[in-house]
Amino acid sequence: MTDTAQLSLHVPEPAVRPGGLPDFSNVKIAKAGVVPRPEIDVAPEEIRDLAYSIIRVLNREGEAVGPWSGMLSDEELLTGLRNMMKLRAFDARMLMAQRQGKTSFYMQHLGEEAVSCAFRKALRKGDMNFPTYRQAGLLIADDYPMVEMMNQIFSNESDPLRGRQLPIMYSSKEHGFFTISGNLATQYVQAVGWAMASAIKNDSRIAAAWIGDGSTAESDFHSALVFASTYKAPVILNIVNNQWAISTFQGIARGGSGTFAARGLGFGIPALRVDGNDYLAVYAVARWATERARRNLGPTLIEYVTYRVGAHSTSDDPSAYRPKTESEAWPLGDPVLRLKKHLIIRGAWSEERHVQAEAEIMDEVIEAQKQAEHHGTLHAGGKPSVRDIFEGVYAEMPPHIRRQRQKAGF
Repeated sequence: MTDTAQLSLHVPEPAVRPGGLPDFSNVKIAKAGVVPRPEIDVAPEEIRDLAYSIIRVLNREGEAVGPWSGMLSDEELLTGLRNMMKLRAFDARMLMAQRQGKTSFYMQHLGEEAVSCAFRKALRKGDMNFPTYRQAGLLIADDYPMVEMMNQIFSNESDPLRGRQLPIMYSSKEHGFFTISGNLATQYVQAVGWAMASAIKNDSRIAAAWIGDGSTAESDFHSALVFASTYKAPVILNIVNNQWAISTFQGIARGGSGTFAARGLGFGIPALRVDGNDYLAVYAVARWATERARRNLGPTLIEYVTYRVGAHSTSDDPSAYRPKTESEAWPLGDPVLRLKKHLIIRGAWSEERHVQAEAEIMDEVIEAQKQAEHHGTLHAGGKPSVRDIFEGVYAEMPPHIRRQRQKAGF
């Protein structure tokens, strides 16, 4: 009998711990403009290399270059800039409100604004997003009232969901924002199912699934890929790779796949990686994927390479698991500053106008907050009545329930 080696378990380790120097040497960044833009109907096996590169439009000088550029006008870019600035100002005020005890918790989008704000502009009315808790930019970019968002955050008497959801888990059918699931990854399967239903009904609406890098370790993520690839569902499978889960670095979920986009290759799904801090690149890739879905060519998987600057939530302390200066070392920069620089170079913006816009947007956010706080808390006048609870649960009252209510004197 021959001796065998003793088995051991491999546990991925982050490159740097708190107190160390930030290290992003593992992020291989392609030069802006060099990644080709394939035809919409390209076979997935012909673009396997796009799962390992990073599509970029804005170069270091702020210029838009390459085959993925030229899809947005100055006016559309200015709208995108203001949307990202509004989301950032909204974040700042709501984070302050949480610190003041006005809400239980909050989750920032700092550093990730381009991902959701740009993607929303590639969708049409009627399309449906199945988001995580860090895609409020989908609502901001679709002009959903900030007051309504704040009403829910404060759980006041005007909360559109009447206290039946957590503060930042919004919902709006009109704005294509499916209610957020508190259970990790369940929204991914739901998005594929919704897209399949749309196709079965011969509808024209598509779906977008959203997930964080850490949640791709959940089984629902893989189940969604099975159904999306098998039935060629009209869905965009988005992975927001912001480098960190709540306290775990991305290597735990990524395993040996190299990139998160590469997860799609084994399922025969076109997979692309994009610079998530480049508004122009995000929009261009989203436009490519939505057009593919609308042509009945099936799903696309997109990995957005970005960075979570803030904490996972107000209950998280990132200094316990990553270097304090890591966000400053992130090589893909700040999405707001990069788009600002591009517009200034184009002559469509200036430093003075940017400062003025920051003040105007903050005034708008503060005014919305004043209105939301004026409504008071949901329980300020005591607990809601049985009638309030009942009518909040049943949109259309079944006949037998109506009879029971009449007998009870309602």
